[in-house]
This record gives sequence, C-alpha cells and structure tokens, in this order.
Amino acid sequence: MKLPNIADIHAAAARINGRVRVTPVLTSSAIDAASGASIWFKCENLQHMGAFKFRGASNAVWALADDAAARGVLTHSSGNHGAALGLAARERGIPAHIVVPENAPAIKIANMRASDAHLHFCAPTLAAREHAAAQVQVHTGSILIHPFTHLEVIAGQGTAVLELLAAEPRLEAILVPVGGGGLLAGTAIATHAHNPGITVFAAEPEGAADAFRAMASGQLEQHPIADTICDGLRAGIGEINFQIMRREAVQVLIASDAETATAMRMIWDRLKLIVEPSAAVCLAVMLRHAEVFRGRRVGVILSGGNVDLDALPWR
Repeated sequence: MKLPNIADIHAAAARINGRVRVTPVLTSSAIDAASGASIWFKCENLQHMGAFKFRGASNAVWALADDAAARGVLTHSSGNHGAALGLAARERGIPAHIVVPENAPAIKIANMRASDAHLHFCAPTLAAREHAAAQVQVHTGSILIHPFTHLEVIAGQGTAVLELLAAEPRLEAILVPVGGGGLLAGTAIATHAHNPGITVFAAEPEGAADAFRAMASGQLEQHPIADTICDGLRAGIGEINFQIMRREAVQVLIASDAETATAMRMIWDRLKLIVEPSAAVCLAVMLRHAEVFRGRRVGVILSGGNVDLDALPWR
C-alpha cells in the first residue's frame, strides 16, 4: 500500500476546508505547573461529532468518485469513526454502514444512530469486526473506509496538527493518543514535514499497549483483547501505521487507567472541557513521565469528548 505523504495531507486540508471545524488551541497555567511543561491543547473534542475522526472520514468520503460514492460506505468502529463516517456520508447524500462492537459506549452508539448510519453489531474483538464488515460489504457492495489504515483517512487526520503548528509553530514535541494509529501516522508525517526536529510521542493505555511492545520489539504482535477505559484505543496498531511510526521514529509512552482518570478530571476541572479517556491519556502520560517533557513546549491533540456521563471513571 502506498504510504501517505505531506502532499496528501495538504490535499486533504483543501478538500475538507469549510466542512470541518478549525478547533481552538487552549492553554492552562495550572496544568503547565503540574506537568512542568508548556502545553498547547488542540481541542478536537470540539470537532463535529465530538472527535478528530470527522477529518479523516470527510476526506475519505469526498475523495470518492461519484460512481463509487453511490455504492455507499462501510467501516467498523467503536464509535467516533463510525459517527464521523455516518455524518460525512449523510452530507454527501450516500448510505453508510457501521459494524459496531457490542460493548461500545452508549453515547457513541447514540451518535452513530443520529448520523443516520445503518448499524450492524458484532462481538467486541477486532477479528469479529473485520469478519462482520466483510459480510456487510458482500451484501451491500459498499466501499470500505477503514478506520485507521485508509490512506485518505490518515491524510485527513494529519490536518489537525497542521492547524496546531500554525497556531504555535515553535513546539518542540507533539503528543497524540494511539489506538489503530491513523491520527498518529498523519500527525507524524505532517509534523516532520513542518520541522524534522520536533519529537512525536504516542500515548497508550497499559491495558492496550501493543504499539509500545511493537516499537520495542521491532515487529507487530498479536493483539490481545484490550482491558482499558480508553475505549477508542482498544484496536491494534495497523501495519501501514506501524511502518510510518518506525520511519518517523515515534516514541510510545504508557499510562494506567487510574492515571488517565486523574488526568481526565484535571482537564475537566482546569480547562472546563469534556474529554474522554482516550484523549486524557495524553496528559496522563505527561504527568507519569514528567522528566521526558519538563521544560519543553508540547502540543497535545485532545482527540475526542464523547463520554458516557452516567459512567464517569471517578464515580
């Protein structure tokens, strides 16, 4: 598969201009003091459908030729990518089919239903998701828009850091969460095209640390069933995403669910923003590994804000 490049990301930015929200970049002196770093938070939790995923989904949907788009689109998702693809498809006037694991959060299922997508439920494993998606594709003829290995999805996700670097071009490090690796891959490509000297970090929960292990061993490993409150990061890293991670020398750091819950509450309290655990893991990593970030200018992408308010991790 062709690896995406900075030209693909700039093309994505032009294609989705006016379709996606240019989200704000916020700072907090209290969080800076707690972390020992200067942090610029890119608030993708305020993106349409509450997550950065709308960037990649929109780029993929609008990049389709008319005859292909007419067949509809398909993906598998625990929530944010599915809702984003559903909304992008509705805006283009085409059908969307989403394969959803049975344990997806209620708020994310509600968002997918609100997008008018057709939902198909399956067991909560990556293998079950991929099998169900293949079956739906046979029956519908729809175009598969993979949540993190699709070239146009990766390129679309990379547009978030373009905006962050435009707002604060002097950053020394960029930190994003990693699940399947679409956001991370797009971010690493765009960041190093801007400045090869910026270090790109990935934040990962301990209960789903396959990217951490893969970067340590140099090869992808079989992904076990994830055990983490970061529901958006339970997918295993994709092959194309892993290739980009290695090429761009991404550093992966991990944090526990307890540390993520603490960081999530700090963001709610200090920034007055609703973020989900999959976004808060970035701050959790910064607090756990303070020596890595101390004194540095760090950009953090807050990936999403779709959280079940009846199941908060500190209740």
